[in-house]
Amino acid sequence: MEDIRTSMKAEAESVKKIVDTITSEKIEQVNKIEQSLLQTLNNQNQQIDDYINSLNDLIKRFYGYLSPSNIEQLTFALKSENFIIRPIPETSKPVPPIFTVGQYSKEDVAKLLGKITVPNTKPENRKIKFMETASTQLKPTGKRRKQDREKSDMKQTLCLSSSVTKVREYTVPGVDNVYHISLGKSGRFWVSDGDGNLVQTDLQGKQLQKIQTSGRIEGYHTVTQDKDLIYTDIHNKVINRITPDNTITEFIKTGDWIPLSIHSSHINGDILVGMVKKREAKVTRYNKTGTEIQNIQRDNKGQTLYGLPRYITENINGDVCVSDYSKHAVVVVDKSGQHRFSYTGQGSEFRPYGICTDVLGHILVCDTRIIGNSDTVHLLDQDGHFLSLLLTSQQGVDDPRSVCVDDENNLWVGQLNTNTVTVYKYLQ
Repeated sequence: MEDIRTSMKAEAESVKKIVDTITSEKIEQVNKIEQSLLQTLNNQNQQIDDYINSLNDLIKRFYGYLSPSNIEQLTFALKSENFIIRPIPETSKPVPPIFTVGQYSKEDVAKLLGKITVPNTKPENRKIKFMETASTQLKPTGKRRKQDREKSDMKQTLCLSSSVTKVREYTVPGVDNVYHISLGKSGRFWVSDGDGNLVQTDLQGKQLQKIQTSGRIEGYHTVTQDKDLIYTDIHNKVINRITPDNTITEFIKTGDWIPLSIHSSHINGDILVGMVKKREAKVTRYNKTGTEIQNIQRDNKGQTLYGLPRYITENINGDVCVSDYSKHAVVVVDKSGQHRFSYTGQGSEFRPYGICTDVLGHILVCDTRIIGNSDTVHLLDQDGHFLSLLLTSQQGVDDPRSVCVDDENNLWVGQLNTNTVTVYKYLQ
């Protein structure tokens, strides 16, 4: 249906261009006629001026003969040809063009824009499959299919571990804290702090690239399926792309909306962007080429879903999960944009920051609640039910701000008061 709407808009735009072209040609034709008429009038005006000048010359000569001593010369002069008054030059009124209004109707215009028909085709019966064979929403090929098979096999064998173990730490140069993490190709990852520093580093702590951005305390960058990094620019209201050869290009313009958070779907490559405009907020979905395909803003009752979508991610079932600091909630909608649930924490003053999901459909979200000094990472199931406080101060967590899960199903955690990223094992 979206393709039909796009085609209709393109057809209308094409007709508009033709109308504009024809209108320009006709206006140019009128301009040429006007120039021709003006030239004729100017020529006639010049003839009249010349005639008036000749009359003035005759008058001057006539007055020269009015003295008594020149009476005889005047009589002679009047009989000569010097005092013959030429006829007034003929002039003509210009004939302007006439514009005849075209004859058309709404039906005539509608014919130019094509028509919508429903094929007289018998609907094909659906082939009903068992859940075990119809669970995947995407049919990848090649290497991706192999990876998905491996993930599916892993999903069947993985479960929550009885304890959480710290497995490694990485120190990131060039940042003061870690507000968001984007995992890139093997051995490299991106980190941003609260001062607009966006740094790429390797596992040995070597800084590979550093960019000054307008981002602050949001999840404003993500790595695409093509391994490009894309990040939001709140000042210019655009999304930029950094290719593997470190070229920065403008990718998507967001119009009047300020893009805050961003996530590249692992399912189909779609790009999810949390945006704000004055007191409004929404989530917009773009395809991997940057074409807008969906806007999510209100629930079925017309109520606003979002207030400040600082972090965004996608679950394995296509749910869009937003960490909304203003709503004090994790707001989850399904892939069609229907509100599924909102998780508001365990007690008062839930202050969600970084959010991610794992291969089992768990939702992991940072909570930096001031009241009660709750520096924790909450673990929810796919339907928003609270499972546990996965990480607390007992594991050495202090003001967690960002979380993400790598291909080995380890949890990466960034914190406020350090430039160290800590990696935990929580699945077995």
